[in-house]
Amino acid sequence: MPEKINSSNLEKARAAANKRASLGADIDLNSYKIPASEKPVNTDPSKLSAKDKGKMLSTGVMLDDPTQRMGTFIQIDNTPIHYSAKQDGVEVMAISQAKEKYDWFGDYWWKAVAVDTDKYTAHVELNESNGYFIRTLPGAKTTFPIQACLYLNKVGAIQDVHNIIIAEEGSELHIITGCTTSLHNEPGLHIGVSEFYIKKGAKVTFTMIHNWEPAIGVRPRTGVIIEDNGLLLNNYVAMKPVSSLQLNPSAYCNGENATARFNSVLVAPSGSSMDIGSRVFLNGKGSRTEIIARTITTGGEIVSRGYMEGNAPDIKGHLECRGLILGKAGSIHAIPELKGNLAGIDLSHEAAVGKIAEEEVEYLMARGLTRDEATSTIVRGFLNVDIEGLPPLLNAELKKAIEDSEEDMF
Repeated sequence: MPEKINSSNLEKARAAANKRASLGADIDLNSYKIPASEKPVNTDPSKLSAKDKGKMLSTGVMLDDPTQRMGTFIQIDNTPIHYSAKQDGVEVMAISQAKEKYDWFGDYWWKAVAVDTDKYTAHVELNESNGYFIRTLPGAKTTFPIQACLYLNKVGAIQDVHNIIIAEEGSELHIITGCTTSLHNEPGLHIGVSEFYIKKGAKVTFTMIHNWEPAIGVRPRTGVIIEDNGLLLNNYVAMKPVSSLQLNPSAYCNGENATARFNSVLVAPSGSSMDIGSRVFLNGKGSRTEIIARTITTGGEIVSRGYMEGNAPDIKGHLECRGLILGKAGSIHAIPELKGNLAGIDLSHEAAVGKIAEEEVEYLMARGLTRDEATSTIVRGFLNVDIEGLPPLLNAELKKAIEDSEEDMF
């Protein structure tokens, strides 16, 4: 007869598992310096160095030929150096400028993310951080994406960022954000707070590509509030080495038929520690969510989280986490969680962690591929996340980011 599970022991085991999963997550803020925030300027971004533009291009930010962008924002360390919009009904500016322009700005400041969430959010507030303010007016629809780049340039520095994104009623907003650094083996820390407000019938597609370096720590903190019939499509790609990454955005589907979809693609090379996930609270009747994560370790450590909570009738959510361990080192810890608080909800999850099946490799080798080519083909298929509703241009850039990282992966 199976041993009866004691609820107290179960809680202890769960706490121990979460503690193991969080080991090494803390960063000593006193180990970094805070570069001075200068007054925002409006530099011609095409005049930046070829090296800097090349790093930004690796995250999807195009500065030499921005014809396929409806707006641009660039912040180097803690100073916005460029912001512009090229379409009616679209606003792109520095947070400091938006504070001065709108007397209602405070209605959106620390409302989707609590200022006392942790020491990282507190640090952003205490240092009066800048960042981007992106807004679409009611009914406006971006024909091409708005691009934003957060660039860490000083050795041993903290980059503090606070962003506000507002999609007014019936608007459509597409954003591609690239986060990267000019540093190589030098230390640095990026802390980014992002607050999204998706109004009735609005749609936001947000694609973030991280291209960090082995000594960089990264701490994004994100909150999303979605009203009736609003939609968030959130895509995240991190396939380069990073010292320590901790990311767990929270979406609140407060409106009726609100929808949030999260797609993540991660590769953790040796020496990298990634603790990533998504949390969705289905608070509105008929709200929906889907969380999909594809993770690969080639020697690093990954904690892949997913949390769904159903608090309203007729809600539906699905969570899928799949991980591949390539080589003999590295680990993936999948932590899917579902919580239902009333009858009539539909939440499901599936999680799998393993290795490439040898028979699949042999099958492709029998058809003329080398072992490396066969492995690469299987991995490419594994990372191919079909994202419904993603604009063709963003879909192409997402796939390009994955393809560009393939050589490093092997």
